[in-house]
Amino acid sequence: MYRSHSCGELRASHINTKVTLAGWVQKSRDKGFMVWVDLRDRYGITQLIFDEERTPKDIIDKAKSLGREFVVQVKGTVIERESKNDKMATGAVEVLVSDLQILNESKLPPFTIEDKTDGGEDIRMKYRYLDIRRNPVKDSLIFRHKVTMEVRKYLSEQEFIEVETPYLIKSTPEGARDFVVPSRMNEGQFYALPQSPQTFKQLLMVGGMDKYFQIVKCFRDEDLRADRQPEFTQIDCEMAFVTQEDILNIFEGLTRHLLKEIDGVEVDKFPRMLFDDAMRLYGNDKPDIRFGMEFGELNAVTQHKDFKVFNDAELVIGIAVPGGNAYTRKEIDNIITWVKRPQVGALGMIYCRVNEDGSFKSSVDKFYDQEDLAKWVEVTGAKPGDLVCVLSGETSKVRAQMSALRMELAERLGLRDPKVFAPLWVIDFPLLELDEETGHYQAMHHPFTSPKPGQLELLDSKPGEVKANAYDLVLNGNEIGGGSIRIHDKETQATMLKHLGFSEEEAKAQFGFLMDAFEYGAPPHGGLAFGLDRLVAILGGQETIRDFIAFPKNNSGRDVMIDAPAFIDDEQLQELSLKLDIQE
Repeated sequence: MYRSHSCGELRASHINTKVTLAGWVQKSRDKGFMVWVDLRDRYGITQLIFDEERTPKDIIDKAKSLGREFVVQVKGTVIERESKNDKMATGAVEVLVSDLQILNESKLPPFTIEDKTDGGEDIRMKYRYLDIRRNPVKDSLIFRHKVTMEVRKYLSEQEFIEVETPYLIKSTPEGARDFVVPSRMNEGQFYALPQSPQTFKQLLMVGGMDKYFQIVKCFRDEDLRADRQPEFTQIDCEMAFVTQEDILNIFEGLTRHLLKEIDGVEVDKFPRMLFDDAMRLYGNDKPDIRFGMEFGELNAVTQHKDFKVFNDAELVIGIAVPGGNAYTRKEIDNIITWVKRPQVGALGMIYCRVNEDGSFKSSVDKFYDQEDLAKWVEVTGAKPGDLVCVLSGETSKVRAQMSALRMELAERLGLRDPKVFAPLWVIDFPLLELDEETGHYQAMHHPFTSPKPGQLELLDSKPGEVKANAYDLVLNGNEIGGGSIRIHDKETQATMLKHLGFSEEEAKAQFGFLMDAFEYGAPPHGGLAFGLDRLVAILGGQETIRDFIAFPKNNSGRDVMIDAPAFIDDEQLQELSLKLDIQE
């Protein structure tokens, strides 16, 4: 065998034990008459010692030749370490080596394999297999494994059955672009990679599976960012004979279980917030409620003077920044510059200082007196020592701008503690949203979402007012899961598709298989999908998902390690009946 123990296993109780270890050379120190080598594997580091008095000469000579990341096997005796290292789990002992075998040599790595490496992100992604040897990445992957095991444990105890669904499916409009796969045996036709297993899990409910889950890869051909990859993993779940309340209770339970088992945190409350309230108070549908700074709508107390900026605005909103009166004018100017960045898009910002003596000082004192400013303070809930920040403009734009400012200021103030967890449900989403480019309505979630009971008839007269039987689970300002009660009868599904612009022929071609299934006794059903990558990152106290994915893509959707995507040769193109006309 290559090893009797791991490099993180040995303790004082092993002293005088004969052991065999294998791993990578972390570093070595050659003192001439004595050589120390730190040997690393997934489990930890053990110090090896070679000395002229107790180690055969050929072995100590071989030890002097070792370089970083050489793969070696050693045999020896565990002895007490003279200079103990209480920062290492194995720091009380070392191994006096009697035999050394070099299993594989290594080139000098392009960056140091240490917790704090000198390698930039691009080089580490190119040599991801080396990056995985570093503790931060290795531990993140182990952490992901632990989360997925707890998910499977909880759902299995709740009598969910894990079922695999196909990866080669039919392209259907679900919002994002599909990745498509040409079929060699069906000339001119294509499979699509699933954006989610949505229709298949609904068919499983028709099939009587009752409670389904799957930890599944999904694919969306869309622009990337820190928390989005072209391929991502969902905890996909569906249940039959359930109401919205049943689903919320089950997945509150899963979230509580994960927070307790993974982070040791007990969470009692999962507040429920209407979508309309989330937009009004926080400017987005995934609010971070670990801190306050709720929006105060100021139209009624600002649009009565001669200040044209506010008078011409569709919406004027403000937030109270705790302790913000301590900001210097330079610091406030920095905030104003921040909101005027193209990524935020505000034209400027008005502010009002709330002094400890009860007086107010604003950047628009020319237009507003102390009585006016007192109303700003009242509406925003500001206290002495706070700063009121005010933005104005078109409703949708100004809410998004204030939401971005709120999160930025919370970050600067240290209010987004990754060890504090504040979940909530956002419910009663609009069923449809207006596409500004086409002027047509499209499904906010997907075409299979059921409207709230009693609202189906509004589709003809007031489509924008119809609420969906849909819900999102939000944790610390991130949507970690979302789902809905589904449509389960053919007539309602046909009506929904008609309002989304599908002709009868198009609806039958795209979704005929699902509507046919609904005619064979489809039960009421609904479900939810967690984004596993994002969930794991948040539970691990991070905002970005990349380190929790073994082999991620970069921001251009490329795997720079294997150089994918890549061109294929002409013979393959011919087999697939494809021709690419690309200028070299």
